[in-house]
Amino acid sequence: MKVDLKKQIPTYTARRGRFDVVEVPPLGYLMVDGHGDPNTAPGYRDAVASLYPLAYRLKFLLRDEIGLDHVVMPLEALWWADDMAAFTTARDKARWDWTLMIAVPDVVTGAHLAAARAAAARGTHGPLLDAVRLERLDEGLCVQTLHVGPYDAEGPVLAELHERVVPGHGLRLRGRHHEIYLGDARRTAPEKLRTILRQPVERPPA
Repeated sequence: MKVDLKKQIPTYTARRGRFDVVEVPPLGYLMVDGHGDPNTAPGYRDAVASLYPLAYRLKFLLRDEIGLDHVVMPLEALWWADDMAAFTTARDKARWDWTLMIAVPDVVTGAHLAAARAAAARGTHGPLLDAVRLERLDEGLCVQTLHVGPYDAEGPVLAELHERVVPGHGLRLRGRHHEIYLGDARRTAPEKLRTILRQPVERPPA
């Protein structure tokens, strides 16, 4: 039986039209950083083309080494800009910074990543294989919702999240905006894309 972390970790589920305050557990990720418009920046395509071969090599390595057969997790990303209005309302993609990520099981180590990198290098031309790192992300308290529709239609939802929902819960923003892509943009109509929008938050000191 395959292990599917999406089904084991409650925060990989969100509700459309609802903003839920959740506690996200610490998770390990394959990560690679970049900057610029994800539709046009070569680095974005190169990052995606490098993350997936490593994720699948790790899947096969863990299956053969310890008998853990897990479902490769969806693509995720952290997004930020010097002026967050460039992300929420202005949608000035040329000014965006990002970290693309794929979650991996807790048992994955640096040695596993090195072995997966060597195997991937023999079978693929992922241009950023050497730039991918293994890092643990501890987001803790967050507010999240499910967005259904094109990525470019996220702006009003994010503005509501930042300007109404978070303050309305007596919270304040911290950390980087996080997106989890539950559909494949190459095979899904834009109006049917499903994306978890997540924002780390904190309670102000009393």
